[in-house]
Amino acid sequence: MIYSEIIKRGSKFLKKNKIKNPYLDTELILSKVTNKKREEILLNINNKLKNKDITIFQKYLSRRHEKEPMAYILGYKHFWKSKFLINKSVLIPRPDTELIIEETLKYLPMDKSKKILDVGTGSGCIIISLLKERPKCTATAIDISKNAINVAKTNAKLHQLENKINFINIDIDKYKSYNYDLIISNPPYINSIELNRLDDDIKFHEPKLALSGGSDGLRDLKKVILKSKKLLKINGK
Repeated sequence: MIYSEIIKRGSKFLKKNKIKNPYLDTELILSKVTNKKREEILLNINNKLKNKDITIFQKYLSRRHEKEPMAYILGYKHFWKSKFLINKSVLIPRPDTELIIEETLKYLPMDKSKKILDVGTGSGCIIISLLKERPKCTATAIDISKNAINVAKTNAKLHQLENKINFINIDIDKYKSYNYDLIISNPPYINSIELNRLDDDIKFHEPKLALSGGSDGLRDLKKVILKSKKLLKINGK
């Protein structure tokens, strides 16, 4: 079967289940299967796909049909200026979260060496993005999920920052190190009622641990704020 026919059939299949971007998603899945850029596929639309690759393509397509987010199917997500490997152990990085990077950089002079703590690091996308912008800084990144820490470590290695970030599998409540210049966090903030109203692709596929902020959505936020008083240097942010 040629690329154009596969894209046509795949997008039709996804459209039936009301997937938002059926054509784009089908092209991206084909891009993953063939290990070719999307542009390359569109320029060689009459190329034939091998039978074994058709089987793999259909598996990925079925996952998307079941509302699994594209980022998990592809195994990566772009955030800020870089590409990050992800899996179902971590929340998918959102463009909204880049605001944290923009705001944090205001507190980190280019020529200064600052000590940063990232609470609930997930994929490590925030702290890694910051250290790439401010290479003189060092960091500790903590997360309650061991699997998330493993993903973050992989990303740190990918971006050659494994010697700049100390990853620890621990809850903020039990963390006792101090003297940080800056603490950053993007904690879970969705309350129990809103959690059930989320889109299926989030509700059924992204880790609840990284989404649920308790009955009022503020549980983890309060913990970070209260603990920060003990962990920060004087005039820390």
